[in-house]
Amino acid sequence: MNKKKFIAIFSCLVLTVGVLAGCGTKTPTATKDAGKTATKSVTLRLSDNQPAGYPTIIGDQAFAKEVEAKTNGRIKIKVFLGSQLGDEKSTIEQLQFGGIDAIRIGAAPLAEFNKQIGALILPYLYKDKDQMFRVLEGPVGEKMFASLSADSKIVGLSWVDSGARNFYNTKKDIKTPADLKGLKIRVQESKPMMDMVKALGASSTPMAYGDVYSALQTGVVDGAENNWPSYLSSNHYQVAKHITIDEHTRVPEMIAFSKISWDKISADDQKIVKAAAIVGANVERVEWLKQSDAAQATIVKKGGVTITKLTSDEQVLFQKAVKPMYAAHPEWKETIDAILATK
Repeated sequence: MNKKKFIAIFSCLVLTVGVLAGCGTKTPTATKDAGKTATKSVTLRLSDNQPAGYPTIIGDQAFAKEVEAKTNGRIKIKVFLGSQLGDEKSTIEQLQFGGIDAIRIGAAPLAEFNKQIGALILPYLYKDKDQMFRVLEGPVGEKMFASLSADSKIVGLSWVDSGARNFYNTKKDIKTPADLKGLKIRVQESKPMMDMVKALGASSTPMAYGDVYSALQTGVVDGAENNWPSYLSSNHYQVAKHITIDEHTRVPEMIAFSKISWDKISADDQKIVKAAAIVGANVERVEWLKQSDAAQATIVKKGGVTITKLTSDEQVLFQKAVKPMYAAHPEWKETIDAILATK
């Protein structure tokens, strides 16, 4: 018998013994899902673009802690913060092909990957935070999660808070849409956000979050829009000292999984991870409210920032200016009507 033939026969024998051994030893905790067991330990990666201590990071960490506790350490989630794994767009792309297992992401960047999600970020759509979460945790939210899973290879798990967004700039106080005319405003790379800025008379400049401070400082952009904790934690208040409390959008955010990674874990573990994501989201919402109030108070205390609060008549001018955006998207009519009808 030549050497090559001997090696081939020996390899087949080893493989056969291995298969038979596997068939003869079944662990008590194995699941019924073919190819999936509840005994294999795994460490998954979750990406977030915010810094340590930010509400979403605290929520991510609570999610990871809950998953590890409920799986007795079999599933660990490592949180990568501060855009360590890439900016929002690149991490969504990585999520879709399984390069990243999980993510905390906003609806605005997701809208570039899923057309239905764009309806959620239309300006002046929600009455307040509580009504928004009633929408997201009802049929509208379930519809969005189903669309993400079917069309975008993303599994939505829970909704987190990102507050209301306001305009701030380096030039002047903004009281009417006319005051925005000619200003270059940074927005997330999202068509609804760009359309909103255009409708209000300004020029939109899509840009990665991490580049905004230097862009404001050097005049590449004149302003941006975000919530109170981000305005503080990013230090944008140091260079953009005029903020207008118009609360133009409440952009929902979520904890989500790569569908590729999701399909690799058992049905039982999927339930655990889903429940843990809700725990993490609830922690984040409480922390958000606390930090949002504290951020506003800190900025007021530091001084140097002009805070413009709109009157009801001034607010109406902004609302009227963006109203055509609703009619421009007939494909979102059903979702918009459902949101407006939610008490």
